[in-house]
Amino acid sequence: MTLAPTLDALALPVAWTDGEGRIAGCNPAFARWLGVSARRLEGLPVTELDADDGRLARLVARLPDETDPVRARRVRLRAPGGADRFAELLLAQDDDGLRLEALPVEEFPGAEPASDLPAALHAALRGLAHEIRNPLAGLKGAAQLLARRVEDEESRTLVELVESECARLAGLLDRLLDPAPARPLVPLNIHGVLERVRVLAEAEAGWTVRLERDYDPSLPEVLGDADRLTQALWNLVRNALESGAGTVVLRTRAERRALIGAVVHRLALRIEVEDDGRGVPEDLTERIFLPLVSGRAEGSGLGLPLAQQILREHGGALTYRSRPGRTLFILTIPVPAGGVEGVADGA
Repeated sequence: MTLAPTLDALALPVAWTDGEGRIAGCNPAFARWLGVSARRLEGLPVTELDADDGRLARLVARLPDETDPVRARRVRLRAPGGADRFAELLLAQDDDGLRLEALPVEEFPGAEPASDLPAALHAALRGLAHEIRNPLAGLKGAAQLLARRVEDEESRTLVELVESECARLAGLLDRLLDPAPARPLVPLNIHGVLERVRVLAEAEAGWTVRLERDYDPSLPEVLGDADRLTQALWNLVRNALESGAGTVVLRTRAERRALIGAVVHRLALRIEVEDDGRGVPEDLTERIFLPLVSGRAEGSGLGLPLAQQILREHGGALTYRSRPGRTLFILTIPVPAGGVEGVADGA
């Protein structure tokens, strides 16, 4: 496989087979995940990893009839002499054989892939954090110098925006490089977060994109981390800008009896980011929330997985619908029963 050197650097477990369905190789993350050496796996029929009553074999058998990769949740695998491992699998047919990507999940019954940050995302973000530190420091210094020279109100506002964004990004980097316990969620008005994102979008897109607001002013406060939610929403809006959108709509609504995961919440906030851009490519519709998957050659493939993780931190969910000319990302955040005041006071 020509991608082997690249795959070796990934924290995402990946293996590939020859034309006869035998494991021809794997990256170090795959061997570590299964708890065996890569040499021990080579030559093994991939279906022998099955610890799920033939489920893997049935998935492999589907590949010749599928035009898209086959994705399966909570598949149980076991290496020779190893313990059971649970993962969300993505199986794809290559010219030389089969490619298998595994997103590990907690190894106990009932675990869902949505409950954990993929290891690949965590590793990739730490690497990016190191690379971003120096240019970010330069931006902050330049903004401070510029602040001494501008005089008109509009320019000062933009400089303050640059400084505040540098501070926010520095905080995110600190959390990636030196993880600390998550900050407590506090009561906040989601429209304040959306307005910050709107200002960022207008500063980047200028007059090339029309930004529309469709807010429900009667919405209650929600428990959240303003910086993290800003990051999630900005990732979605920036994706819209980069998809060639001419109009981006920010919309808020209340949703009663909202189903998030397996739990029905009495009340939730529904935040929508809608655009009229090119939409999600058909070949990525099943994989856009996987780390390192992007529809653009210059894309990192980290924005959507990070946004999804931030929503999970808030007990919420991120979903989407897309077709050319209309893409809609929906963020759902539950409102605590009894409102946020009681929860915050009791924290």
